[in-house]
Amino acid sequence: MSHLRFYADKIVKVPEMAESISEGTLKQWSKQIGDYVEQDEEIATIETDKIDVAVNAPEAGTIKEFLASEEDTVTVGQDLVKLELGGAPQSGEEEQGNQEPKAPASDEQATSSDPDPSKEDSKSEQDTSVPPPPPQGKKPEPPKQEIKSETSRKEPTRQDPPPSKPSESTKSEPKGSSSPAPYGSREERRVKMNRMRLRIAERLKQSQNTAASLTTFNEVDMSSVMEFRKLYKDEILKKTGIKLGFMSAFARACILAMKDIPAVNASIEGPGGGDTIVYRDYVDISVAVATEKGLVTPVVRNTESLDLVGIESAIADLGKKARDNKLTIEDMAGGTFTISNGGVFGSLMGTPIINLPQTAVLGLHAIKEKPVAVNGKMEIRPMMYLALTYDHRLLDGREAVTFLVKVKEYIEDPRKMLLG
Repeated sequence: MSHLRFYADKIVKVPEMAESISEGTLKQWSKQIGDYVEQDEEIATIETDKIDVAVNAPEAGTIKEFLASEEDTVTVGQDLVKLELGGAPQSGEEEQGNQEPKAPASDEQATSSDPDPSKEDSKSEQDTSVPPPPPQGKKPEPPKQEIKSETSRKEPTRQDPPPSKPSESTKSEPKGSSSPAPYGSREERRVKMNRMRLRIAERLKQSQNTAASLTTFNEVDMSSVMEFRKLYKDEILKKTGIKLGFMSAFARACILAMKDIPAVNASIEGPGGGDTIVYRDYVDISVAVATEKGLVTPVVRNTESLDLVGIESAIADLGKKARDNKLTIEDMAGGTFTISNGGVFGSLMGTPIINLPQTAVLGLHAIKEKPVAVNGKMEIRPMMYLALTYDHRLLDGREAVTFLVKVKEYIEDPRKMLLG
């Protein structure tokens, strides 16, 4: 009895990505034509200037046709995939409908899994095909294949042409090889910038052209906060599963310093470059995270209401989402102040760039042991350079330097944070 199966086709369109994003680049198909996908299973990835957007199947079905190619620019609502709705095809039903009924198996095939004396007969027949051993006194003749191989190795004579050399194409690597050219080959490779890198470049240039950026430096003795971390990191890790780092201490120090210098947490908004100062009673700290595609700045919301462990937990979660390309627009929207830790890469000193419309960014750097004067004596201490880049349109030098000095004081004596 034949089974009739009826399917409906559905066009999967480019989904809504964000209020400010209307197009992206189709980076990769996660499936192939003919693949069956479950509901909400990922079909493709679209790269935008901020995040990667996954295109998921609205219903279960089989992919019939791709309506766009990789690296194409696609817009919201554009047709992307033709999907044949329905459950996964049953292999048994397909075989019954598409294949002719098989002839009954022979007795030999039916008993192939059981020991059968007839197999011994077939083996003996195969053995009889081997030529009998030559009589004694005669040298056995080599098989034809061996004779051919021997003649192919003989030295070339005047009548025989010399063996041809292997062609260059056989020496070269296969076309699909992606191994880089040797250093010094003077080859060039041109790679199109991805949308995120283009957006980062645009934003950084906008910051340079808009803000009156100025950077002030200081150095901080990390002895006390390193001792604090050494004393309690194992206890906190065992109790909460969170690794206690230095970012939470600097975030807390900045929050306390902002109470005295609120303009650090403010911004300039309005037409024509801005004519209004916006002061905030909350602190949303953007944490700079380096990924393979570029620098992203996910935001820790209401950092002023979190303790050190809570800040570390939030930063760890955002860092994992960034490395897994799981950040959303909401994760990166907003932010009132940025902390960038270039010290994890070994940077000794640098000048971070303001993330507009923010007013300031704090740059952390590598910890290096240096001889310093302590109470009139030379001691070796772990020192770190701090850099605060600020928008001089809103922050004066006195305020910026005062803010950075207060951060230094909180880090050099973490007990002061309990008084804030």
